[in-house]
Amino acid sequence: MAYSSARPIAALGHALACALGIVVFALAATASAEDIDVVLDRAKLVKLPERVATLVIGNPLIADASVQARGLMVITGKGYGRTNLIALDRAGAVLLETTIEVRSPRTDIVVVYRGVTRESYTCTPYCEPRITLGDSPAFFDVAIGQAGARSGQAGAK
Repeated sequence: MAYSSARPIAALGHALACALGIVVFALAATASAEDIDVVLDRAKLVKLPERVATLVIGNPLIADASVQARGLMVITGKGYGRTNLIALDRAGAVLLETTIEVRSPRTDIVVVYRGVTRESYTCTPYCEPRITLGDSPAFFDVAIGQAGARSGQAGAK
C-alpha cells in the first residue's frame, strides 16, 4: 500500500478552516462599535442591538446610560474623559462593547484665569457663570449653590 501525504495536509487544512470559523464567529458574537462622542452635560441617543437587557458603564463619573423603548439608549456626559460601555442580553452574552468619550462643548465657553484660579462662563451672547469641572472650588461652589437654590425655588409652591 502506497503512503500519500495528501490526506494529513487536507486534514490540517480542514482543522485550520474550522478554527478560523470559530474565531470569526466569536468576533461576530461580540459586536464592537465606533467610539461614541458625547458633550459634557448633554444627552445623546444611540441605537442599540436587539435583545439588550443590561448596560454596564466602566466609570459612571464620566458617563451614564439608560435603555429606552424601541432599542434606544440615552448616554449623558457626566465628566471629561473616556470610559467603556458593555451591552448584555438576558443570558449575559455581550452584544456590544464600545468606548464613550466625553468632551467639552468649547464653542460658547470663555475660561478666565486669575493666577491659579479658574472660572468658566457661557457667552451666547452675554456671559453667565457656568458650572464646569476644573473650575476653582470657590467659584464652582457659589455657582452650583445658586443653581441649586434656583431649582429649589422653581419647584416650590
